[in-house]
Amino acid sequence: MTSVQLPRSTPEAQGIPSTAVLHFLNSVEQTIEHLHSFMLMRHGHVVAEGWWAPYAAEKPHVLFSLSKSFTATAIGMALAEGLLTLDDPIVSFFPEDAPAEVSANLAAMRVRHLLMMGTGHAVDTTPALQVSADGNWVRAFLACPVEHPPATHFLYNTGATYMLSAILQKLTGITLLEYLQPRLLTPLGIEGAPWQTCPRGINTGGYGLSTPTEAIANFGQLYLQEGMWQGAQLLPREWIAEATRSQILNGDDPASDWAQGYGYQFWRCRHNAYRGDGAFGQYCVVMPEQDLVVAITGGLDAMQPVLDLVWEHLLPACGPTPLTADPATQAALVQKLEQLVLPLPQGLSTPAAANQHSQRVYHCAPNEQGLETISLDFTGPGCLLTLRDPHGEHRISLRDGIWQPGATTLMSNGSASAIAAAGAWIDATAYRITLYYVETPFCVTLTCRFVDDQLLFDSAVNVSFGPMTFPQIVGHATPYTSR
Repeated sequence: MTSVQLPRSTPEAQGIPSTAVLHFLNSVEQTIEHLHSFMLMRHGHVVAEGWWAPYAAEKPHVLFSLSKSFTATAIGMALAEGLLTLDDPIVSFFPEDAPAEVSANLAAMRVRHLLMMGTGHAVDTTPALQVSADGNWVRAFLACPVEHPPATHFLYNTGATYMLSAILQKLTGITLLEYLQPRLLTPLGIEGAPWQTCPRGINTGGYGLSTPTEAIANFGQLYLQEGMWQGAQLLPREWIAEATRSQILNGDDPASDWAQGYGYQFWRCRHNAYRGDGAFGQYCVVMPEQDLVVAITGGLDAMQPVLDLVWEHLLPACGPTPLTADPATQAALVQKLEQLVLPLPQGLSTPAAANQHSQRVYHCAPNEQGLETISLDFTGPGCLLTLRDPHGEHRISLRDGIWQPGATTLMSNGSASAIAAAGAWIDATAYRITLYYVETPFCVTLTCRFVDDQLLFDSAVNVSFGPMTFPQIVGHATPYTSR
């Protein structure tokens, strides 16, 4: 999906000791769960890159709100093309969807207020958009109360970013993704990137874009180079400066990278850095003073600790000149990066009792997950998990001790998702399965405990916008019959 590759170098050649990168990686593994990828760039060169298996370089990863920075980039390009101005009123683009009585605060809302998250709303408008009966998210946004004068109140408001996408589509007649493809994505080597849409075919803007990690690094490098890319000025320098400086205050905690000011869909950071980021650990961190870009994907429940490790280990390691080559440490770093792997389920040898549970069909009482039957087959080299729900039958093959690639429609809204699975007996009666949805932050853990003729089925997810654990399902065994 990413065809333009950045040049590679060693850390020492770009003024960073390999020991600093090793310390960063070791600290990550000691304190952070579910980091998926890491790329470090200095002076335009990739000096370290790694993916924690089963994640891989060629796989796209859901960006969540890091998508916002791409949406803002499209607005910067539209400004340069004269399609709109930052001071255009929002209601002027959608008179047919405006409420009968436009409040003074809504009338005062401009494009710049959408960009800086200073719309004046007291609550995020996204829920109101997503439940609109007619699927008209623009009308739903304009119908939301605007409690504060625009630019006086910061509120992280994903609905505001959606409106930027809707405005661009209204002006151009094409989607945000179609607009960005020849202007930004193709020059950066990003092809075939998916982006979710609303019911009316408008890209969601504030989330829904997926790219590989190197695409994130390319995007950060474009901003670090003030919009210049391979000899072409893709974005005006003036836009880069405005988008990445503080446009509105968002807190006063000196230790938080979420309270350093907000630009045009970019967060200000400590140490005069800035970033785009997305839920659960998607980062594009740009450090102009160090000429450094860090691209990270993950599945994290807390995002500040990773940035703390970047400031602790990587930022102070940036020297002004190349360092003497250190072949031994460089080789150790390369080996470390090549052998990154997320922890596999650990357990016991297959118990003799596994045979009596194998291939039995457990029928489930009604449950909120919609599971109807569960079956595990241990007759092969690993396990075949079969789950049936109203969408059909889901079969997942897994091995003990390795990540088994595959695909499933389970928990994927009916569309097939790439996964990697592994399992282990955690005691003589319980088998635990780990499923990584390898193009997302999500890791699902399933625990199957066999008690007489019952299966006790527990499930949990590492991160979520909702519950992370689900009520236990009890399955009752019947003799296995093949279908």
